[in-house]
Amino acid sequence: MKIDYSFDGPRLLGTGGALIHARALLGDAFYVLYGDSYLPIDYQAVGRAFLLADRPGLMTVFENNGRFDTSNVWYADGRIRIYDKRNPLPQMRHIDYGLGLLRSRVLDSWPRDEVVDLAAIYGGLVEHNALAGYEVRQRFYEIGSPAGLGELDALLRAGRLPSS
Repeated sequence: MKIDYSFDGPRLLGTGGALIHARALLGDAFYVLYGDSYLPIDYQAVGRAFLLADRPGLMTVFENNGRFDTSNVWYADGRIRIYDKRNPLPQMRHIDYGLGLLRSRVLDSWPRDEVVDLAAIYGGLVEHNALAGYEVRQRFYEIGSPAGLGELDALLRAGRLPSS
């Protein structure tokens, strides 16, 4: 296995800024996976859905209804209508699951070496109806805290975590 990495530089650039900075390493299309989540999902099925959707981005979503975190996606009729992490609306019953795919060209219009939130990139794609949605039925597991990691560890040890 060969691993390449891109160092942000003297200051953190945010997830979007880090992707923009690393654009030359990413190829034509790439997965974006949140590092603080365990996602029991079929990554190949998501990749196939991305190719079939023929849009420059795809976001996986989960019908959350505010259970695991604040719902931030209005997903209806197989598409993402609104994505906003700061201004929840009553129609938002889904949450960004933590896995997406992007064509690297979506990064071209953003400033290099500036702080850019990934949510801003996704939001821009939604505004242009360029972000496909893929609904996931199995919940995600937050592992960025000791409590979340402990919950997942207990489920895995007990063999009670459904597979994708």
